[in-house]
Amino acid sequence: MKILVLNCGSSSIKYQLIDMEDNADVLAKGIVERIGLEMGDFTHKPAIGDKYCVHTPIKDHEIGITLILEALLDKNHGVIASLDEILAVGHRVAHGGEYFQHSMVLGEKELVEIKKLCELAPLHNPANLLGIEVMMKKLPNVKQVGVFDTSFHQTMPIEAFLYGIPYKYYEENKVRRYGFHGTSHKYVAPKAAKLLGKNYEDLKIIVCHLGNGASVCAIKNGKSVDTSMGFTPVEGLIMGTRCGDLDLGVLLYIGEKEGMDFKALNTFINKKSGVLGITGGKTDMRDIEKGVEEGDERSIIALKCYCYRVKKYIGAYAAVMNGVDLIIMTGGIGENDYNVRAEVLGNLQYLGVDFDPSTNNVRGQDQLLTKPESKTAAMAITTNEELVIATDTLELVK
Repeated sequence: MKILVLNCGSSSIKYQLIDMEDNADVLAKGIVERIGLEMGDFTHKPAIGDKYCVHTPIKDHEIGITLILEALLDKNHGVIASLDEILAVGHRVAHGGEYFQHSMVLGEKELVEIKKLCELAPLHNPANLLGIEVMMKKLPNVKQVGVFDTSFHQTMPIEAFLYGIPYKYYEENKVRRYGFHGTSHKYVAPKAAKLLGKNYEDLKIIVCHLGNGASVCAIKNGKSVDTSMGFTPVEGLIMGTRCGDLDLGVLLYIGEKEGMDFKALNTFINKKSGVLGITGGKTDMRDIEKGVEEGDERSIIALKCYCYRVKKYIGAYAAVMNGVDLIIMTGGIGENDYNVRAEVLGNLQYLGVDFDPSTNNVRGQDQLLTKPESKTAAMAITTNEELVIATDTLELVK
C-alpha cells in the first residue's frame, strides 16, 4: 500500500513515496526546486541506491510532477514498476478554513472550496491546488486526499480564535485565528505521550514547533485549544523572517513613515522581520549562536528575544489549560538546538519542570529532558509531517 505524499510550494515540490504495509518505509523522497526560473533543480533519493540529480528548465508544476513520476519508474533509480502501485496521493494543503474540519478525499466540490481559500493563503493554497490538479490529470484513477495544516486547530473554542474586531468580518469574511503546523502538532503529541506511557487524551500538552516558521500549541485531552499562529502564519512567535506578535500601530507608523503600500508591508512583516530583522542578516539559528559565541550584540539580542517569546507562550498556555503535564520541543530548532531548549526549559520550576541538562545534549532524536521526579515532563520529539499525511490518506482510501 504505497502512498505518494506531495507538498507543493510556489516554486518547489517536496515528495515522499511511503510503503504503509508494515513499518511505513520511505521508498524514495526528493525535491523539485526553482520551478518557473530559467533553470531548475531536481533531486531524487531512493532508499537504496545513489542520489539522482538533474539541472534543467522546469517551466511549471506539471513538468516538475512529470519528473517525479518518471524518476519513481526509472529502471536505474526508480522504486516501483508501475504507477498502478500508487494507492493514493496525499497533498499537504496550507489553509482549510472552517470548511475542512479534517482530512478529506478530494473531488471537484473540494477543489472549489480550496480555490476559495486562496484568498486567505495566497502564498500557499494556489500552489497546493496546482499540485492536486496536475495529479488528477496524471493519475486520473488514483484517489487524491487533502491534509490541511489548519484542520487540527478547528477544535479551538470561539474565545481562543475570535479577534477583537467588528464581528461582521468573522461572519462575512471568516477572519479569525486558524493556526498552522497542525500536522506536526498532531503527530508529536500522541507520540510523546506513548513514549511516557501515558494516555494522550488525559494530558495537558504544550507543543513548541520551532523552526524557520514556529508555533506553540495548547492541547488538552487530545484537542487543540489554542495556538500562536493566527489568520496567517505571521502571528505569534518571532521566527526566521516573520515578525510574530506586533502592535498594529507599529505597522501603520512604519508604513506611513516609509511610504509603503500593502504589498511592501506584507513583505516587511513576512520576509524582512523576525531574527533576520533583529540581527541584520541572519536567519539560521546556527549562525546566530555562532554570533553569540563571537560576542555579536545583535545575535545575543535575537536569541534572547526568540527564547523569551517561546517561554512567554508556554506560560500563557499553562494558564489557559490550568496546568501542563508535558512540554514538547520539535521542528528543526526544537529537535536539534540544545541551547534554545536549555534557555526555554531551564527556568520553569513554577510549572513543575525539573530540567535535566545532562540529557539535553542530543540532536534529532526523541529524548526526555527532565529528571525522573519532575512533576511536569519535557521532551524533544522528532516530527514527521509526511507520515501524518500518508496515514490520513491511507485511512480515508482503505
